[in-house]
Amino acid sequence: MGRLADALSALRAAIGGTAYPLVMPSAEEAQRIGVALVTQLDDYLLPRLARLDAPLLVVVGGSTGAGKSTLVNSLVRAPVSSAGVLRPTTRSPVLVSNPADLPWFQQGQLLPGLTRTREPSTDAAALQVVSAPALGAGLAFLDAPDIDSVVDRNRKLAAQLLAAADLWLFVTTAARYADAVPWELLTTARLRGTVIALVLDRVPAEAAAEIATHLQDMLNVRDLGGAPLFVLPETRLDGQGLIAEDVIAPLHDWFGRLAADSSARAAVVRQTLDGALISLGPAVAGLADAADEQARAAKALGDRVSVAYRTGRQTMADGLRDGRLLRGEVLARWQEFVGTGEFLKTLESKVGQMRDRFVSALTGRPAPGRNLQVALESQLVTLLRGIAADSAEQAYSAWQAHPAGAALLDPGLQRPAADLPERADRLVRDWQQWVLGLVREEGAEKRIVARGAAYAVNGAGLAVMIAVFTSTAFIPTGLEVAAGAGSAVAAQKVLEAIFGDQAIRTLATQAREDLLLRAGKLLDEEAARYTDRLASVGLDTEPGARLRQAAADVETARTELALTGSA
Repeated sequence: MGRLADALSALRAAIGGTAYPLVMPSAEEAQRIGVALVTQLDDYLLPRLARLDAPLLVVVGGSTGAGKSTLVNSLVRAPVSSAGVLRPTTRSPVLVSNPADLPWFQQGQLLPGLTRTREPSTDAAALQVVSAPALGAGLAFLDAPDIDSVVDRNRKLAAQLLAAADLWLFVTTAARYADAVPWELLTTARLRGTVIALVLDRVPAEAAAEIATHLQDMLNVRDLGGAPLFVLPETRLDGQGLIAEDVIAPLHDWFGRLAADSSARAAVVRQTLDGALISLGPAVAGLADAADEQARAAKALGDRVSVAYRTGRQTMADGLRDGRLLRGEVLARWQEFVGTGEFLKTLESKVGQMRDRFVSALTGRPAPGRNLQVALESQLVTLLRGIAADSAEQAYSAWQAHPAGAALLDPGLQRPAADLPERADRLVRDWQQWVLGLVREEGAEKRIVARGAAYAVNGAGLAVMIAVFTSTAFIPTGLEVAAGAGSAVAAQKVLEAIFGDQAIRTLATQAREDLLLRAGKLLDEEAARYTDRLASVGLDTEPGARLRQAAADVETARTELALTGSA
């Protein structure tokens, strides 16, 4: 018993801890079934397993107006459950037991979510517990709400109570026995393994044989042909509203024998308990499938965001390779910075003269360098903002096309974060300062840095930044030569004169990689607006596997226990 109880408790924790927050076709049904299973574990399976010898609970259920309360009253020979004429009857369910069995039902181990009361109540969350000395010990009746009540709470409570039954006494009438709702619940009870008995009430004498035969045929078709069937004719009630003893005698005697036979009661309890345990497997398998669907949906949404922002990273890398940033304002400011006349002529002179002219030009003309720095910053910020906007739009469209993603979207996600422009500006400025620091560190032993001080560092740094925007660290393509009018070659020659050929390539590569790293982090922050929203739904990893394992452990323990005498 202990192993099975532990396995059931673990299964309950697994079911209760599995959520279905993403809008998927199976989510709503899985949530409903999960709640129902946890309720059944709490209401019936765990407390019944702890006390197999507790009194047998007969839940009396059926359609509206079938006469359930009158039947219960008649079986215990006392008006313990009020039979309402108006529908729906709004009152708490009534549990009737022998006085000796009252402590078990009052303790609240069975159906712990219902508050016990001794008086009639209109609170559906209350359970009125009354005693009836005429009812034999070991057996109790629970008068449940109508299974087809127009009140949603009544229908849910009826289903909950039926799931806690050791034996379900289904009551219907000659006029209602073919209704769809009762048969759906009867099929559910059969699949769950609940022991069932049926009462066909208020049957006209002239049609009794025909109706009983038809009902029996319906039971046979649904594999319920072995359930006891009691046919009660139309009859007048006595002064207390009870069915005459001779009319109800067959049913009364059947329950009397059950109450008197502890072995028979134990067999019913074990059969229903074992059937309920067996039914957990398929139900939990459905939950596991739904949980897996949630996990797949979450991965699909995460992948769509990754693709959108990975495309953004690639666009950034392409933008640094294809020369697009060397055009327009940047090109004009670069040409202004290096000079298109005298400066290019000095490239034909020896390197020492070129170095001095470069420092002198930088020392006397700081403004063009500043203009170039601003142009570079503007181009980079524009590129980053465009990439962030495109990535956000792509991720938004991808989520919008997915049912789970569409439900998580907020209109603001379609655009970059409000502070993206400021963060992009800061990123580019920080990168430019980092490049200047890199140049300063690399040229610490170079004479030009010592002679030119800040101007030399700034000039060399700007040249390195220009180098970042070409595909091969300043070995220009035909397009770059045409667009730059030879200025890229000029920058390369100047830098080679200062640092050396290999150092230039290293500096440009380091600067490019650092810029891509910073841009990647910026895009990651933008992508997090989506991924954080996805993470906030609280999906666990591999919830389906955890559910399947918990259900398998229950089945193993159930088989070992052999409640019905066979493993």
